[in-house]
Amino acid sequence: MSPAEKNWAGNITFGARRLCVPRSLRELRETVAASESIRPLGTRHSFNTLADTTGDHLSLAGLPRVADIDAAGRTVRVGAGLAYGEFAAELHQHGLALANLGSLPHISVAGAVATGTHGSGVGNRSLAAAVRGLTLVTADGATRTVRRGDDDFPGTVVSLGALGVVTSLDLDLVPAFDVRQWVYEDLPEATLTARFDEVMSAAYSVSVFTDWRPGPVGQVWLKQRADGAAPDRMPARWLGARLADGPRHPVPGMPAANCTRQQGAPGPWFRRLPHFRMEFTPSNGDELQSEYFVARQDAVAAYEALALVRDRIAPVLQVSELRTVAADDLWLSPAYGRDSVAFHFTWAPDAVAVAPVVAAIEEALAPFGARPHWGKVFSTGPGTLRALYPRLADFERLMAAHDPEGVFRNRFLDRCFPR
Repeated sequence: MSPAEKNWAGNITFGARRLCVPRSLRELRETVAASESIRPLGTRHSFNTLADTTGDHLSLAGLPRVADIDAAGRTVRVGAGLAYGEFAAELHQHGLALANLGSLPHISVAGAVATGTHGSGVGNRSLAAAVRGLTLVTADGATRTVRRGDDDFPGTVVSLGALGVVTSLDLDLVPAFDVRQWVYEDLPEATLTARFDEVMSAAYSVSVFTDWRPGPVGQVWLKQRADGAAPDRMPARWLGARLADGPRHPVPGMPAANCTRQQGAPGPWFRRLPHFRMEFTPSNGDELQSEYFVARQDAVAAYEALALVRDRIAPVLQVSELRTVAADDLWLSPAYGRDSVAFHFTWAPDAVAVAPVVAAIEEALAPFGARPHWGKVFSTGPGTLRALYPRLADFERLMAAHDPEGVFRNRFLDRCFPR
């Protein structure tokens, strides 16, 4: 095999018979056309078998590293294998930015987009919502370009690698901006639930970290845009929480040096919106992750439902993060059609112990139509997924039309979208 025989966390051992690393678009097209079963492999940051295959794995790491910036049009065309941290500084040098970033700048653009990955902010949509066009190689080795406004565009962006191998993406940009990041500690839980919208709207991007044990919420990360009337200082107390007296890591015991700079020091968007610095590995991967999206209007009720099973969550948890995501129109996006709150769980690396807790969380959140993150640990069945995604049947028709032989299918897709 290859060094890519496991995922980032090490909890999945891939079953691919070989890893293909084409050096040109022509070689990529020939590789896809010659394969009976193939799956694209990004930065391996999925915690389930989404990227797995018993056929061929295909990495885009060998393709030219392309980031073509159209400053006048405020767009950029990037090679799908690029990580966000590889071209963000160049955008900033041109006076441009992405409106949103995930917590990790290390993840590939194609992988993040394909799974509906996101950052945070009541007005910020997922990373996939920035896509205005993409080009992919289909099962017969042909290239196909889909643009915003095309009938099947909303079904092609968050596509789980099921429609082809994405080779490039065109992304919307905004004017560059700076951000100040502050961390508050020990927010009273009663304040969080009573004033949830106020907390989550307190900055351009907000993350709440908790261990789900009784008592105050551990940390609130506020990422304030450093323009206009934005303050350069924050009060020592805010809603009963205490301003941190030094840099913090969201996971207890982990070094804060791995995290982006805090305590109000201004910096460019790409050095503050992520939680972790590009030059550091954020952790050793010794973890599992799950995440569930509910409508923002149901966030407090969902939080209270999870609090009822906190005694099951806390013993196998490293940390949990709450974030907001604005609605989009992408068929398989977990934020499709509704402003959402995402409940994220970073688990101890014990799949046997975590599995029944994940089932308990899914049961607790079932009344709220919780949609799981496609790239993380979940057990939601195909019938429930069909009820959660109004356009899922339309996506299945796209799969059948563009990959009738199932070249890009795997066991994960067969489970979620049974034929």
